[in-house]
Amino acid sequence: MLLLALDTATPAVTVALHDGTSVIASSSQVDARRHGELLLPAVDRVLAEADTRLDAITGIVVGVGPGPYTGLRVGLMTADTFGLALGVPVHGLCTLDALAYAADVEGPFVVATDARRKEVYWARYADRRTRVSEPAVDRPGDLDLDGLPAVGAGALLYPDTFPDARAPEHVSAAALASLAAEKLAAGEELEAPRPLYLRRPDAQVPKNYKVVTPK
Repeated sequence: MLLLALDTATPAVTVALHDGTSVIASSSQVDARRHGELLLPAVDRVLAEADTRLDAITGIVVGVGPGPYTGLRVGLMTADTFGLALGVPVHGLCTLDALAYAADVEGPFVVATDARRKEVYWARYADRRTRVSEPAVDRPGDLDLDGLPAVGAGALLYPDTFPDARAPEHVSAAALASLAAEKLAAGEELEAPRPLYLRRPDAQVPKNYKVVTPK
């Protein structure tokens, strides 16, 4: 097994290689506006660090969000393109699950990422490997979380709602790859590589848009 993992659902542009036993190379940069510019160079760096070639990859894992439309689609389209070119399977994995997997928390907790518009993408977890609610997008003030510990950038942004906010702030492809490798080794089926947007994109056709056709 040689998994290439990548995630662009958050401001982190993150890539990793996993050989079925451990992470052998990884790269992460935080820049919410340059996913398209940073992702492929990061893949090149990781391959060079591992002294391997892209055609040695046996599978791809991509974070499916939730996340903003523009950033999220960069990772998903890149993963699909690699999968088609290499003829290898492409697996999806919830970005919040990867954040939870990297958390150093005992017992129930929450993962929350920044959804902008004064909202967070979030989900509850019984432990690092077990999500107990579907990912959702809400205003922090509308949540009643009983003071549970929380990880992720969304938790750090809203201390009134998440008084016990902890690291990690951003997702890492190393955690994404490790969780995926663990699930695949256990015979679990991963998600389809389809985006988890949870809301419509900001760009929309104006309501009073008039179609002009030639006579």
